[in-house]
Amino acid sequence: MTGRVHSIQSLGTLDGPGVRFVTFLQGCHLRCKCCHNPDTWAYEGGTEYSARALFDKAIRYREYFGKDGGVTLSGGEPLLQADFAREFFALCREAGVNTCLDTSGALLNEGVLALLDACDRVLLDVKYTTDGGYRENVGGSLSSVLDFLRILDEKGIPTTLRSVIIPTLNDTEAHIRALRALRDAHACVDGVELLPFRKLCQTKYDAMGIDFPLAATPEPTREQMHALEALLAE
Repeated sequence: MTGRVHSIQSLGTLDGPGVRFVTFLQGCHLRCKCCHNPDTWAYEGGTEYSARALFDKAIRYREYFGKDGGVTLSGGEPLLQADFAREFFALCREAGVNTCLDTSGALLNEGVLALLDACDRVLLDVKYTTDGGYRENVGGSLSSVLDFLRILDEKGIPTTLRSVIIPTLNDTEAHIRALRALRDAHACVDGVELLPFRKLCQTKYDAMGIDFPLAATPEPTREQMHALEALLAE
C-alpha cells in the first residue's frame, strides 16, 4: 500500500500529545478560506511512500516520543488516503507506538471506519458550528462532522476538538457555547483547543499565484483569545 506525502515534521509538538512524528498527507477536497496549506490540495502532488517505508522512517525517532508521544497523520486530509493510513497505523500499533489522526472529519466510509480501528486519538477540526458557516467558508457540511464525531463516541476514541478562531467569522459567544455543548454531549471528547487564526500562509498563496480569501481579515488579539478561552472554561 502506497500513499502520497506532502511533508514530514520529525519532532512535532503541536499535533497531538507529546513529541510526535507528524506526516502531512497530500490531497484535500475541502477549500477552507483559512487554509494554511494550499500546497496540499492537489491529489497528484507530494512524494510516494509505502506504509512500511514511512513506518521505518518514523520508528527512528521512537526514543524521543516518551510515554505521551507517537505519530500523527495530518494533511491535506488523511481520510482521502484511509487505506494507506490504516496500514501505517497498524504497523505503528504493532510496535507499540501511539497513533493520532488530525482530520476535518468530512468523510465517512468503510475505509475510514477501518482506519479508526487503528487510531488511538483523533484531533477533530470543528471549523464552524453552523451548517451555513461550513458551506460558505469550507465547502463541506457540519452534519458530516457531527456524524464523524458520533462514530468516534461510539468507538470510544479519545478526541480533542480544535477550532481556529477567525475574527468576523466564528469569534462569537455562540460558537464557543456550541463547542462546549459538543464536548459535554460526547464522552470521547477530553479537550477543546482554540487556535488563533494567523496569516503566515500568505506567502504560499502568493507563490502559487492564487488569492488568499482572508487576506484582509484581522488576526485575533491575545485578549480576544483569552476571553473566548475563559468562556470555554466556564
